[in-house]
Amino acid sequence: MPYGPSPLLRSLNPLAVAAGDDLPDAVTVEGVALSRGDLLGAATSVAERVARAERVAVLAAPTVSTVLAVVGCLIAGVTVVPVPPDSGAAELEHILADSGAQAWLGPAPDGAALPVVPVRKHARSWHTYPEPDAAAPAFVLYTSGTTGPPKGVVLSRGAIAAGLDALADAWSWTAKDTLVHGLPLFHVHGLILGLLGPLRVGSRLVHTGKPTPRAYAQAEGTLYFGVPTVWSRVVEDPESARALSKARLLVSGSAPLPVPVFEKLRELTGQAPVERYGMSETMITLSTRADGERRPGWVGTPVRGVRTRLRDESGEPVPHDGESIGGLQVTGPMVFDGYLNRPEATAASWTEDGWFRTGDVAAIDAAGFHRIVGRESVDLIKSGGYRVGAGEVETALLGHPGVAEVAVVGLPDDDLGQRIVAFVVARGEVSEGFGAELIDHVARQLSVHKRPREVRVVPALPRNAMGKVQKKLLG
Repeated sequence: MPYGPSPLLRSLNPLAVAAGDDLPDAVTVEGVALSRGDLLGAATSVAERVARAERVAVLAAPTVSTVLAVVGCLIAGVTVVPVPPDSGAAELEHILADSGAQAWLGPAPDGAALPVVPVRKHARSWHTYPEPDAAAPAFVLYTSGTTGPPKGVVLSRGAIAAGLDALADAWSWTAKDTLVHGLPLFHVHGLILGLLGPLRVGSRLVHTGKPTPRAYAQAEGTLYFGVPTVWSRVVEDPESARALSKARLLVSGSAPLPVPVFEKLRELTGQAPVERYGMSETMITLSTRADGERRPGWVGTPVRGVRTRLRDESGEPVPHDGESIGGLQVTGPMVFDGYLNRPEATAASWTEDGWFRTGDVAAIDAAGFHRIVGRESVDLIKSGGYRVGAGEVETALLGHPGVAEVAVVGLPDDDLGQRIVAFVVARGEVSEGFGAELIDHVARQLSVHKRPREVRVVPALPRNAMGKVQKKLLG
């Protein structure tokens, strides 16, 4: 590259922008378009105000202020603690105390005890900062806390760069793309992939505020990010869905995409969506490729630099036959540095030979394709001598037209050890034989031993603040 070493935010290289490598609508958020020069000048002004800090909190709403705060910290080498804007008082208190954030950067919650450093959208600075060391922490991202208080995941600049470059390779993502999404800016999907990705690759970004089908259709992007809920709403709006047929790639992540939604997207847009897998601790490690097979219910192969393996409860290898399931372990350059202030949890996350234990259960076929079947802690069901992944039973049930939502758990059973039970939110009225119909449906789709022994129809599933189902409350 003619302008010297490549920074994390490569498209904002000051020398390149000064030499005319600008883009008038590099980032559009809140309907406001910012050029690379706008971003660089305003974010560098932010950097000057926080350069002496070690760690600051950002109330990460999808706003220009959030974009400038995050970019300014990355320019200055200050660690960002993104805070969900709808955090409750207890969660907020925990994140601030655990992270040791020294100030709020940009808007702060009412009654904030920490100092507040303003973000001025029209301020400009052309001071230049040396690129921080690749090992320096860029973010402390807090997990959703499904098994206790949220843990702070420490991600380095080098890990983020490696993860984004691997995705650019898998998705043929280039500066010619326009990425469109309306995802939150406080986790990996919307923040790192959805904001830092375009700023590294050099593509345009249009953040739609909310991820509505109409907003996606009107944005005229080439690359779209969405979670399954977004894509479910898109296929329920055929006109908006058909408008996405001009896009190059539709990417789904953060949760399994129901097979009927996958098929409907393919029918309406003319292309199958790309599915991928990752977590806060690893970013994205598995994905179907832009130039490869896209198989509903499967999340593809390891991205560049990643290796995976499956292990059983005894630590023994599980065959890659597409059916046998085991604990998924990964290694690669985008894996996190550890949990902040949690040395024991950090140590427990790695095997003795250096592989990260994801806590997820998966199957891998002979071609290296991966299928995620759930979390080891709540989704690995041992029933009648068989090991069953709750996720694949849920996927089969979601293929039934009468099922809107479902959670499958293993409940204690004197005979089977665990009994497979499906908690179902029905779509419309339920007939007397609805449960038996669903059991038969699964038995036809999967092996008979994977069928639910019981179906319970419920009005709603218990969820936490992040929208994740709390299976431990079902029983």
